[in-house]
Amino acid sequence: MSNRCQITLLATVVTVVTLVAGCVGPPYVKPNVDTPSAFKEGSPTAYAGADAGAWQPAQPQDAALKGKWWEVFGEPELNALEEQLNINNQNIAQFFQNFMAAREQVSIARANYFPTLTAAPSATRTHSSGALGSGVTNGGTTTGTPTTGGTSTGASTGGNTSGSTFNTFQLPFDVSWEPDLFGRIRNTVREARYAAQVSAADLENERLTEQASLAEFYFQLRGQDALQELYNKTLEAQRKSLDLTRVLLETGIDSPEDVAQAEVTLANTEAAAVGVATNRAIYEHAIATLIGKPASDFSMPVKVLSTPVPTVPIDIPSKLLQRRPDIAAAERTMAEANALIGVETAAYFPTLGLTASGGWEAAAIKGLFAAPASFWSLGASASETLFDGGLRRATVRQYTAQFNADVATYRQTVLTAFQQVEDYIATVRVLSQQIEREKAAVAAAQRFLDIATSRYQTGIDPYLNVITAQTTLLSDQQAEVTLRVNEMTAAVQLIQALGGGWDTSQLERP
Repeated sequence: MSNRCQITLLATVVTVVTLVAGCVGPPYVKPNVDTPSAFKEGSPTAYAGADAGAWQPAQPQDAALKGKWWEVFGEPELNALEEQLNINNQNIAQFFQNFMAAREQVSIARANYFPTLTAAPSATRTHSSGALGSGVTNGGTTTGTPTTGGTSTGASTGGNTSGSTFNTFQLPFDVSWEPDLFGRIRNTVREARYAAQVSAADLENERLTEQASLAEFYFQLRGQDALQELYNKTLEAQRKSLDLTRVLLETGIDSPEDVAQAEVTLANTEAAAVGVATNRAIYEHAIATLIGKPASDFSMPVKVLSTPVPTVPIDIPSKLLQRRPDIAAAERTMAEANALIGVETAAYFPTLGLTASGGWEAAAIKGLFAAPASFWSLGASASETLFDGGLRRATVRQYTAQFNADVATYRQTVLTAFQQVEDYIATVRVLSQQIEREKAAVAAAQRFLDIATSRYQTGIDPYLNVITAQTTLLSDQQAEVTLRVNEMTAAVQLIQALGGGWDTSQLERP
């Protein structure tokens, strides 16, 4: 068979293989999940009997969560911190590099689509043994005959030769290719693509988590500032009360017991105020770590919490499936597991390998590329496992079970997402109502203190009533600040549960 016929035959085999190449394994179908038509806690009926002015979620048409969702709080300082977090947070940087590595895995898998070409050029200079050379003996003299490419001829007496020296130059090429007959490579590429998308969704989920943590710490810190201001005002009032008891003691109206009670109350309040400074420092350090700065080099100015809770747009539950990055990661994990089933199913079928080699070989570089110096060979091989003790069947079943487990994980993730949204809608709403009632309690406690102080100054009631009123007012004011901080953090958690401003349309398609 001529060279042209052999090459034509090989090309025909390759073409046929390419045409019949199929893809084994089950097609991926996204599983259905039951989604309610609306969030129960977000419907108007859930707010029956709510206080006037109590928090209610915005309707989707009123607003929409954007990428920079924290801007809905209207806090410029928080906005600046979030921008630093997106650049300098090391946890986000770690997940980003993991995503970059996952993307390269796609390129690695795709490389198997193409042939592998290798070259191994060489140059050698060889000297043969004189004792092995073939000579012609003439009168006791042996004349050596050099081999092809030889550069010297040895002559000696007594049957010995000096051997020969020659050069060899080679430029060989080897090509090998395994056609994707039954979709093994194709499913491997798909698996790598889905894995990269899982990594991308994990990155966005980590980014959202870090952003939400920063916002929560920010409002917690501002809550500590509000508590510190509250304690400062309370301490000022208690010092005035202590001065008053001392004056009344000197005039003979009051008793030493009242002075001692005022001193104890003041000391207890001062001790509690110190604890506020400790908590503030902890939140400040946490914020520094989130934005990638050493805690020793970071500080935030004091600013009392005054931000009202924003109205958060609540969309229909089905949109949650596209807005939560953790749901997207769970869904892409299913697709990845399904592709792995195809990879393992392909092991049931034979594999075909095509090889070709060729090049040039000569004794001198100037003759290396001459026609007589060329050589080549073509070949094909097939392999099939005849018996493996059930290994392939068990492997396919393993990945099928893993896929089913991922389906359950996906559905559980969706259920948890619905639960979290309902929880935080209810939490923000109830906290809003609690704050309204706590404001009324603070106002009543302030009236109680005013009355008790007035009656004490006129000698009608003992100082113990003033202490009781002061303690009640401080407790109610602390409760109001705590409720407002909890309301702000719950609003942050609600936005996080809704996926922030993210959407699956932003998921990169590698």
